Amino acid sequence: MTNDTQGVEPLRVEADIILCRQVVRKLVTQLKFSIVDQTKMITAASELARNTVVYGGGGEMEWEIVTDMLKQGLRLRFRDQGPGIPDMGLALKDGWTSGKGMGLGLSGSKRLVHEFDIESAVGVGTCVSVTRWK
Repeated sequence: MTNDTQGVEPLRVEADIILCRQVVRKLVTQLKFSIVDQTKMITAASELARNTVVYGGGGEMEWEIVTDMLKQGLRLRFRDQGPGIPDMGLALKDGWTSGKGMGLGLSGSKRLVHEFDIESAVGVGTCVSVTRWK
């Protein structure tokens, strides 16, 4: 982690997914998220980190502690330069998978956070941004 309010973590191999979860756990603990909110954010981060490594061919997770008026939150951005997502509507549908998973990674992550944004271009890569507020 580069400083107290933002940082970047590499996501290249399976072991990086575990490190990503540990970083997010530390951050949500510092922000004093409830246990339920901690679990939701760690789970979303784990799913998105796995997608970045497995489907995106690796990338990075940027994290940032954000403030909006009187509330604080955690924003995570997962970036890769992989093949991109050709059909976003299909990719966000529960049960659809391009691999061997259960097809809940993107749609499930979306339900676990307060803000969800995804940009993807075929042949360019994907960026998923999620934010959870305390």
